[in-house]
Amino acid sequence: MSNLHPLPEALQQLGQTRFADLYPGQDVEPSIVNLLSLSDFAWSCLQSQPTLKAWLLDTDELANRTTEPPLNSNELSTLDDAAAMAKLRVYREKYWLKVAYLDLCCQNPIDDSIAYISELSDQLIDSANQWAFAQVANVSGTPLNSAGEAIPMMVLGMGKLGGKELNYSSDIDLIFSYPRDVATQGGRRSVEAQVFYTKVAQKLIMALNQTTVNGQVFRVDMRLRPFGESGPLVMSFQALEDYYQEQGREWERYAMLKGRLIGAENGYWKEFYELLRPFVYRRYIDFSVIESLRKMKQMIAQEVRRKRLTNNIKLGAGGIREVEFVVQALQMVRGGREANLQTQSLLLALQELVNNQVIEKKEADLLKHNYLALRRIEQYLQIFADKQTQTLPDDAQNQQRLCYLLKQPDFDSCLVAINKIMADVHGEFEQVIGFESDSADPCESEFISAWEMTDVSLMCEPNLDWQTALDDFKARLTKAKIGTRGRDILDKLMPLLLKQLTVTKASSDAFTMICQVLNKIISRTAYLELLYENPGALNQLVALCCHSKWIGEHISRYPILLDELIDPQVLYKPTPLSAYKDEIRQYFLRIEHGDLELQMEALRQFKQTHQLRIAAADATGVLDVMKVSDHLTALAEAIVEQAVNIAWHACVERFGRPTNTSEQEKGFAVIAYGKTGGFEVGYDSDLDLVFVHNHDGSSYTDGDKSIDSRQFYLKLAQRLMHLFNTRTASGILYELDTRLRPEGASGLLAINLESYYHYQQTQAWTWEHQALVRSRMIYGQASLSERFAEIRQDVLCQAREADKLQKDVVEMREKMRAHLAKGTEELFDLKQDQGGITDIEFITQYVVLKNAHQHRALTCWSDNVRILADAARFGCISEHMQRDLVAAYIEYRSRYHMMSLNQQGRCAPRAELTQHIALVKQVWQQVLAF
Repeated sequence: MSNLHPLPEALQQLGQTRFADLYPGQDVEPSIVNLLSLSDFAWSCLQSQPTLKAWLLDTDELANRTTEPPLNSNELSTLDDAAAMAKLRVYREKYWLKVAYLDLCCQNPIDDSIAYISELSDQLIDSANQWAFAQVANVSGTPLNSAGEAIPMMVLGMGKLGGKELNYSSDIDLIFSYPRDVATQGGRRSVEAQVFYTKVAQKLIMALNQTTVNGQVFRVDMRLRPFGESGPLVMSFQALEDYYQEQGREWERYAMLKGRLIGAENGYWKEFYELLRPFVYRRYIDFSVIESLRKMKQMIAQEVRRKRLTNNIKLGAGGIREVEFVVQALQMVRGGREANLQTQSLLLALQELVNNQVIEKKEADLLKHNYLALRRIEQYLQIFADKQTQTLPDDAQNQQRLCYLLKQPDFDSCLVAINKIMADVHGEFEQVIGFESDSADPCESEFISAWEMTDVSLMCEPNLDWQTALDDFKARLTKAKIGTRGRDILDKLMPLLLKQLTVTKASSDAFTMICQVLNKIISRTAYLELLYENPGALNQLVALCCHSKWIGEHISRYPILLDELIDPQVLYKPTPLSAYKDEIRQYFLRIEHGDLELQMEALRQFKQTHQLRIAAADATGVLDVMKVSDHLTALAEAIVEQAVNIAWHACVERFGRPTNTSEQEKGFAVIAYGKTGGFEVGYDSDLDLVFVHNHDGSSYTDGDKSIDSRQFYLKLAQRLMHLFNTRTASGILYELDTRLRPEGASGLLAINLESYYHYQQTQAWTWEHQALVRSRMIYGQASLSERFAEIRQDVLCQAREADKLQKDVVEMREKMRAHLAKGTEELFDLKQDQGGITDIEFITQYVVLKNAHQHRALTCWSDNVRILADAARFGCISEHMQRDLVAAYIEYRSRYHMMSLNQQGRCAPRAELTQHIALVKQVWQQVLAF
């Protein structure tokens, strides 16, 4: 049973040093030395419980697989939180140490180890459930059935926990339910069933998930429950059945196949399984599930590329997930008709598939062997430090450990052996789930020859303008790190690309842009394969690069956006304006609150993905310029809200909450100025923001590191600036410009809203009141939003001395034009030249500041078009002026927009805009000239 072949010298030295530190003067135990050398987690366990050494060396105990509950039934109602959590964690540490010893030192079969860990986990979860139930019942009484028996809470284990195949360091996916809506009896006061079981669920999660001085039992993930994080923590049988019948999705069917109730079986188990069975297993042979699983696998492959996962034995091609997909696909296809396939266990299901002659025994044996081999490697990786990882190590020590355990001479040999296993798995996966992408027609020889000979003249329709781009691309290839596989894919892809460029009659600029994209992905074969295996994606890339240089640059800067080209129905259908905030919340559901780096990348990737969809719809005429700005503005607002939530969580975790605040009412708000305030955000716009709050310095946060509330909001604003302005692998999020705050760059980054009001009343310059015209609150609770609306209206409606206002506005405009205008006699600067966009904006702002004291409704809107409509309605300008200004404004913005998409700057031929320029100048003279 022992696995004591010689350790490498460095590991042997590590183990001996650790043993001597733990057990000075004691005889060396070779197996304990091995354990200490191979697992940092085991070293930590024996440091906290050194007497466990003798327990590990007891051969009878080592062979014993019976599991005892960590909490005695007699103490469930008396143990306080701290004592219960300590017992659960000590139990977990003790038995996980035993599993580490079995696996690392005794060559224990991996199927036995994962089953043993699952049994131990069941004991921990069930004990926590019973304890939580007893604790809540002490206060609130107990829900009883008609026989006077307590009605327990059902705990459904999902994923590998449900299949009794739990990882060594896995988090656990749980779903909670209760059988009957019965109020409690016997407590201080009766409560409804939903309230009672929610308290039990919360206490159970705390018992397992909370990190204490003794560590953590499990990370508990509740996001597989109906409606995800926004859904109730626990649902009745009836509500659960209604959800899955009416709203259950294919991925939930797949997930629920592994669902297993945890604890001692009771009279409600059969009822629970019966209500779920029709959802998971169709009564007919269900081949439709194959396509659903194929899409799920594509989504996982997309995530692998997004997160740049390499050497991942779970999610990579041929990894553990693909074995699971093969077996569970066949279960879901046939399980409704063949009841013996209705099992949560992958290995049992695999055997039953053989029995039912669905899969050959030889194939099943190969899948089982490779699955267990990968699970064994996964187990080793996680035992090293009790971390949830499926990525092969990149540090020398853990590579050496893995080589030793796999009996390989070096890490390269390890990789060869693992790659062989994964290649075999992937072959089986493709036979069952295969992607069936449209097979590319063999390219005519002309395109192959043009690529191989680097000569576009060999094509039937030669486009000699492309030759320079092709020469440059081929020259770059000689310096690129591209492997044999990548070269093979590129040689198949490029003739397809040349053919598509010919069909679309692409310009040399478009060809150059596509080559720029290819240069960025040339060493990342997965992306080349994506374009080769998905002709539709290649066609979209060509079409979009032909439409817009900005889109090509955007994709070349962020190659993960190539994934978005696969499905044109999604690509050309931007998210509804009202749905961006909900979609970003959904996008962040599976990201840990504390993982700041991943959150920052996710914010950037969300922005890039949705900007691409908006730009695709824009470039192809699906959206007009006003709608494009609406979408870009809604996207920016959703990102601001999510960033505030991220910053809030971080600050609250460190300092606690300010008084009278909550997740929903943070006492913090974001005011947008300029393009964001006026619903005119562009693709590369910065955001002009001001941060305000409703606290003063006399209140404090409630955390261990308590600070006054003003300091808290300053730190919140600083963290927001960090989230937005920090340059990551995916660039910055948005440039945040906060110089419009009171006192400008020297002022406080976050200011009390009433102080903001006082500044606007007593110190603000005219240009600051002009800016206020195009301002609105884009984030903040209702009370702050209402107060800001009052302040804005009050400031804008002040009566002003007409001559001074006119002088201030004209002088500021002339100063801006002198510094910023870039026009010439032939070219017109759409934004800054006389008669351009900024003139229209200044006219609008002047009209508001001059007339709002008489017509308060002029302050309702923050965008120029609607303000001008109201100004004409109230007689502040003529209807003729309003029509001329709006027509010019829309034309300028449309041009500016299309020129931005093609990176052509902002100067257009003056001759094409003569009439609009003249009319805007004329209005300026009538409204603002002295």
